Amino acid sequence: MVSGALGGFLDVATNFNTQAFLDDNLIAQFLRIGWKMVMLGDETWLKLFPDMFARHDGVNSFFVKDTIQVDYNVSRHLTTELSSTDWDLLILHYLGLDHVGHIGGRSSNLMGPKLMEMDEVIKRIHSSIMQTQETKQKRTLLMVVSDHGMTEGGNHGGSSYEETDSLALFVSGQKFSDSESRKEVYQVDMASTLALLFGVPIPKNNIGTVIRDVFTSLKDEQQLRILELNSWQLLRLLQTHLNELGCGRFSCKSERGQNYGPERLCCSYLDATALHESWKSKRLLRSVHGDDYRSAVLGYLEFLGTTSKWLSSRSTDKPIGLLVSGVAALLLSCLGLMTLTFLFTREVNFKGSRDISHTDNNIWKWHLEENFVLAVIFILILSMGSSSMIEEEQYIWHYMTSSLYLILLRKTIQSMKNGCTLTLTAEQRKIRFHHIYYIVAVLVSGRILRGWHQGGVNWSYLPDIAKLLEQAGTAHIKSLQLLSMFLVITICLAVLLSLGLRTRVSMLLVLVYLFPVLLILKQILRLQDSTFGSLSVRSTTMIQIIYAFLGTSSAGILLGTPWLMPLQNPKTLSSEVSHESPSKLPFDGFKDSLCVIGWGYMFSWCLLQMLLQQPINSVPVSLLLLQVVASIHYFSGGNLRHKQWVEVAALYYVGMAGHFGLGNTNTLATVDVAGAFIGISSHSTIISGILMFIITYASPMLALLSTLMSVCANDVRTVSNSQDVDFGYLLKTTVGYPCLVPLGLNSILLLAYTIVLLGMRNHLFIWSVFSPKFLYVCATTVCVYVGVSIVALTATYTCIVFATRSTLKGSCRDRLTER
Repeated sequence: MVSGALGGFLDVATNFNTQAFLDDNLIAQFLRIGWKMVMLGDETWLKLFPDMFARHDGVNSFFVKDTIQVDYNVSRHLTTELSSTDWDLLILHYLGLDHVGHIGGRSSNLMGPKLMEMDEVIKRIHSSIMQTQETKQKRTLLMVVSDHGMTEGGNHGGSSYEETDSLALFVSGQKFSDSESRKEVYQVDMASTLALLFGVPIPKNNIGTVIRDVFTSLKDEQQLRILELNSWQLLRLLQTHLNELGCGRFSCKSERGQNYGPERLCCSYLDATALHESWKSKRLLRSVHGDDYRSAVLGYLEFLGTTSKWLSSRSTDKPIGLLVSGVAALLLSCLGLMTLTFLFTREVNFKGSRDISHTDNNIWKWHLEENFVLAVIFILILSMGSSSMIEEEQYIWHYMTSSLYLILLRKTIQSMKNGCTLTLTAEQRKIRFHHIYYIVAVLVSGRILRGWHQGGVNWSYLPDIAKLLEQAGTAHIKSLQLLSMFLVITICLAVLLSLGLRTRVSMLLVLVYLFPVLLILKQILRLQDSTFGSLSVRSTTMIQIIYAFLGTSSAGILLGTPWLMPLQNPKTLSSEVSHESPSKLPFDGFKDSLCVIGWGYMFSWCLLQMLLQQPINSVPVSLLLLQVVASIHYFSGGNLRHKQWVEVAALYYVGMAGHFGLGNTNTLATVDVAGAFIGISSHSTIISGILMFIITYASPMLALLSTLMSVCANDVRTVSNSQDVDFGYLLKTTVGYPCLVPLGLNSILLLAYTIVLLGMRNHLFIWSVFSPKFLYVCATTVCVYVGVSIVALTATYTCIVFATRSTLKGSCRDRLTER
């Protein structure tokens, strides 16, 4: 609003680390003419315009849980500043209303009282202005502006009407316009309007047009002069975009209808100035008519309107060389990952074909589910070229994930029919039925997740389960939150028991998580309202303790389990393994360690989400855990022999579908800003950014972490059928597919969408649809790399520990043998 230029979506990142604003702007213009300025409120002003304010009292704008102190810090200076006469510009940036919206939405219980508080502030300022004008004959302008609107969920950043519905109110002792009706203007129009109103140059990068209603009290020649200055500024900006454009070098009269683009804009400017000069000439001759004035005004308005739209839709200058280099780097990365995946698959299948004692050559065949996994990627790539499909991407993920599991269900049922009762034992039939139950659990949970939030853009207003529960009241939400917490605990305990660990080990793991579980339950019970949690120091300290316990528990399980787990499982390994070379590792002990570590990761992550997610999202978190666990159990038993890369891809798809099931979309409006400040006593850009990332990517990260349990729960044939495995092959087999498959899938989507974005750079919806989607694609890439890194480092550390223990054990045995 101070520069008149359009912001980009990269401003989302820079807002978290605001730097000095170097572009031409109103604040710098006011400083040049000697104005003394005072700023009270959001400290972002101080970072954007350092050393420009004579007095200031900044407050942090990101600690959204604070709805009282941020406004009190502004209002406490009102009496002093309104009675002072040494300032020319007073900026009051109240943040409380924005914070109320973030934590409670447009219909928050605190919204009414906060609006009344703002009404009183405006009334107080207006009364002071009127008294000043009566006693000192000094005219003062009061401008009330909001920079954005708010969705029902309490967020903004998209292009919906609720998010762009903001206010601009000009209040003065004189009436600006005779019109009582509301008019819509653009925020970029503020800079040129205020600049001309106060007699300073219009900022150079301004693309806005003056708000004419503000200048209706001026004479005709003054109004035309204002339009002329605004038109001249836009013409200069137009010429900077098009260096070769020079008005007057071509004829606008010949074939006028065939002039399009910048030439048409130039002709429009020349026509407007010609009409203006004609009006001035006739005015000197006293032969001017009202039609001449209106013609000149309409000429300027036509130029201003068309030029402003052209500049707003014009893409910024792009370094083509860097863009091509970036796409080439993405292409090489994608091809490299695909090549590694292919070579790894060939190596595993070749070794497996020698080690596995069956002759059906099943590992070389392509099945329906494998083809469908690849088809999902191609469908997603094709959908990227449609803005509507990007807005409603959640439908694609829900449908494709459900279809994949229906294909798996079909395969399971067919295996039962083909096997008949003659070849399938009772135990095998029982396993098949369990597989069916697991798939049904995934499908039912997915359907509930699909209806929990009516995501997207076009249909977000339709009723869904979350809206119905919010209307039912906080008591129902709290009951479901407690039920979800119980479900998460039950699932994790059931998984722990299924691992077949020693009783003492299981009890130790339960005791490790007992305290954080009790603290989270206590925190849930203390929240009397599902929207406004306790802001006390005691509550914040408790949440910080929970963070510490969950982090310590996960780190302790990671570091301690490989050292405490037995080297070999006496139930499955022969004693001969212990006499092998130190470089050979027993697989079962390593597998059990990964199971325990993966279990700890999943349990810690779900408990963290139960604390951070909005209470209404507690049920989706528990359903996501159920889907992941059911998927792992489905792939871990039986003789269906799904390829491991299919299993990892299925978990990846479940994670992406769950991402949208938690209410996320491809617009920035659904980012949960309020949750990023849970347990934070003061603003920290890094900590709040990490918490925001954890909340947004809860589902994909859970799916990635679960691949550890998928690896250990699933029989790795080429490993388990050999008595020992060397260090390198064990590590490759463990982290190969869990790392390469997510990285490969993500690299394909990242490359494809980058190419789509470049192709759509001049599209009408480049800012409202394609740009925010690209930010999400980049953030998803970060999520995938973080998750894959955790899995890889965990497996590597566990392997190193087992290699060390095996070596030490072998050395001790050799010494005893020598004696």
